[in-house]
Amino acid sequence: MIVVRVELWSAVTGDVTELARMTLDNIGGTQQLGDYRVRTLRGRSAEALQRAMLTGGVQREGKVLRHPRLREHVWNLVAKALTGLGYGGGSK
Repeated sequence: MIVVRVELWSAVTGDVTELARMTLDNIGGTQQLGDYRVRTLRGRSAEALQRAMLTGGVQREGKVLRHPRLREHVWNLVAKALTGLGYGGGSK
């Protein structure tokens, strides 16, 4: 499982606050082409996100299929996951 955390690091106090979390689970494919279940979790603090991770508190869920895992960097997988979940579409 890949876990992506979004953290705010205060330049003033040095405090770290977790704002969001996403998981990407390998659900199959081949060595070259991976299939993943992707989920963003409900919550806006490390405690709430950890609880959601353990209890299935999913905000959005989707899949990335046939990702060329050996050819593309993991950031490409994260970008595909976020796009597939409807994030980053911009305002119109």
